Amino acid sequence: MSDHLEAPDGAVPDGAVPGLAAPDAVQPSPAPSPVRASPVRDPDVPEADAVRRFWAGLGLPGLVDVHTHFMPERVLRKVWGYFDALGPLTGGVEWPITYRAEEAERLALLRGFGVSAFTAMLYPHKAGMARWLNGWAADFARRTPDCLHTATLFPEPGVEAYVREAVDAGARVFKAHVQVGAYDPADELLDPVWGFLAGAGVPVVMHCGSGPAPGKHTGPEPVARVLARHPRLRLVVAHLGMPEYEDFLGLAERYAEVRLDTTMAFTDFSERFAPFPRRALGRLADLGDRVLLGTDFPNIPYGYVHQLNVLERLNLGDDWLRAVCHDNGARLFGLPTSPRTAPPPTAPRP
Repeated sequence: MSDHLEAPDGAVPDGAVPGLAAPDAVQPSPAPSPVRASPVRDPDVPEADAVRRFWAGLGLPGLVDVHTHFMPERVLRKVWGYFDALGPLTGGVEWPITYRAEEAERLALLRGFGVSAFTAMLYPHKAGMARWLNGWAADFARRTPDCLHTATLFPEPGVEAYVREAVDAGARVFKAHVQVGAYDPADELLDPVWGFLAGAGVPVVMHCGSGPAPGKHTGPEPVARVLARHPRLRLVVAHLGMPEYEDFLGLAERYAEVRLDTTMAFTDFSERFAPFPRRALGRLADLGDRVLLGTDFPNIPYGYVHQLNVLERLNLGDDWLRAVCHDNGARLFGLPTSPRTAPPPTAPRP
């Protein structure tokens, strides 16, 4: 790693977990009994083959995954260490990392799955980190052409300047992590940033739901305040807003530029502690043009194909699956849509 990409002094203090808030920044719910995760994949079928069969069967050219994590290696390893230690933001859930591998191997895995476009979701847990992370992400995007150039932010003096710099450098999507950063997305320091990104049409993937453990400013209310000021902001609500699914569906129904990603939703793992209400499936179907595939690769406690299988078993139709797994993301980022693309679908209610 070149010198200009090294962490600034104090950005990653000894004993801190980069990208994760300090325990006293969180207001956790009572800790549940540890849940043991189990991999969900067919051992008799190579996973890459299973993933490719999934999208080929839908007539897709591949997958667009808007929620994958790439970050500086030593930062990512400390994040993995946090999951291993069942830190307070894991909600007391055992969380083995399925794809714990070197960067080159992780890239090869995604490409082997047929993921044609993905992101490098990275995020600071305090002031002074975002600009450095953005420098790393710009370098990663230059050497990884199938990665959508990703950037991040934090409410701090100078945030508007470095967000503009990132967009000028080619950033196509931002990551905001309200839970980890323990900040209010409606903070006045971010107000001009949201206005700028709304005007530029640059999407923001925001972890703003209270799963797997609540933070100081998680939940729909702070996000509603942001959208009231910036209704054109292209906000992608991570994890479908888990566990406040219905509240975030309501925001998507109210604001035409709000989208939701599927990251970890409906999986056997998440359904144990944050089940999606089946009464809301019709609403999710009706938003079929604004739901995007996200997976949280590599930081997931099950196989990649499981996220696809659980979307299929919702029985919302092949048009819905084609849109979610490829075409909605392709449209959002100006990529080619699939040959079988149809008008934005309204799937049959289950």
